[in-house]
Amino acid sequence: MNLTERSFGQTFTWGVATSAYQIEGAVAEGGRSPSVWDHFSQLEGAVLNGDTGAVACDHYHRYLDDIQLMVQLGVKHYRFSIAWSRIMPEGRGPVNEAGVDFYRRLVDGLLDHGITPHATLFHWDSPQALEDRYGSWRSREMAQDFADYAGVVVGRLGDRVTHWITLNEIFCFIHMGYGVGDVLTQQPRPPHAPGTVVERLQEVWQASHHALLAHGWGCQAIRAASPQPCQVSLVDNPMVPVPMIESPEHIEAAKNAFELVGTNGGVIWPVLTGRYSEKLLAQLGEEAPEILPGDLETIHQPLDSFGFNVYSGCYVRAVEAGSGNDAGFEWVDLPKGYPRMHMPWLQVVPEAMYWGVRHVGETLGRGDLPIFVTENGCAAQDELRDGAVWDTDRIFYLRQYLRAAERAVAEGFPLRGYFLWSLLDNFEWAYGYGRRFGIVYLDYEDDLKRVPKASFDWYRECVRQGRVV
Repeated sequence: MNLTERSFGQTFTWGVATSAYQIEGAVAEGGRSPSVWDHFSQLEGAVLNGDTGAVACDHYHRYLDDIQLMVQLGVKHYRFSIAWSRIMPEGRGPVNEAGVDFYRRLVDGLLDHGITPHATLFHWDSPQALEDRYGSWRSREMAQDFADYAGVVVGRLGDRVTHWITLNEIFCFIHMGYGVGDVLTQQPRPPHAPGTVVERLQEVWQASHHALLAHGWGCQAIRAASPQPCQVSLVDNPMVPVPMIESPEHIEAAKNAFELVGTNGGVIWPVLTGRYSEKLLAQLGEEAPEILPGDLETIHQPLDSFGFNVYSGCYVRAVEAGSGNDAGFEWVDLPKGYPRMHMPWLQVVPEAMYWGVRHVGETLGRGDLPIFVTENGCAAQDELRDGAVWDTDRIFYLRQYLRAAERAVAEGFPLRGYFLWSLLDNFEWAYGYGRRFGIVYLDYEDDLKRVPKASFDWYRECVRQGRVV
């Protein structure tokens, strides 16, 4: 193939992604205060093997080495997150300029090598000080404090950074961070920080509503503080219903399911349409969140793009006539031998890439909105042998998903870029260092030595040729 005839197009964005708590370490350096993940990971039984992010990949000290890895990879875009407690140790009030300076150095290093920074303002690591003060996302105050923090960051880094993301995956840090007894998790505590058990499902949805407000006010703060034109986005991981067979009746079933599966109707719906799903609100009844006048207008901010995180999906089929099922769809249970990667939830469903993009365009009616895949990748059982990692299973996974992305582009859907998760093996939340998502191997037994895997070389060739290889 001639390199000028790229299947993804000349302007397609190729990148990699990370997050602050998972790679930075240095949790008590440079004026940083504890985050909810510092606290949560020290609770007995909260994280596999008692791991914490105290050191992680030591990116705080080795960021220049990691930038060199991106240069070697050939990507021109890097999505990372900023640690709120490194910027504002109390979550509000005084600004820690030493923390700001770290991100200045990081961004300057990226720009020096022609790599565009894409900064996520919140990737789950909120200041513990705000949890202690008012219970984090359970309070509406959190939304305003986030907007103030966003303004501080953009006011100081906006001369260098023009691509901003407000929040990452409300489903995870809210709906997996709070629980009602053991109903949601079957565990003593929810699997994500802050790990708070509340009395009612309504409190979980109210916290989710506060996160949406934070996004809305955050968008306003970014645009007000930026010294130059900028791009603003939200990143979400909607659950993706995939038609079991691409026939009209099964496609319609998948569209019917999109509104009700996971938290779609209560996150992506209000953000992109300005309203909660009426079907979801009817399901929730008294457990629905309180929505004050003006909230939906605040939440429904104009966006420059939508960030789509996708790892897996679920199959649905049409309902048989006379079944008594009025939902318009039913789930297809996966057989025992269905392929999965090295996580219990990570079934290999490449079509979710294509159908997630298509659902935003067709089911939600937002075909006008550019979409970036801001995370896609997998955990694999990587082994370092003779100085190399031959992760052909990860290459298999990535190749199938990128082919589905290629289909979306070919059919005219506005998929504009792809960020592979992740550049580095890192602290994988409740799984600690027991799961590896990186295309660079971290040798935790040998001074955190970085070893590019076979998937690193494979992705480098995809980036070079602008197509799936």
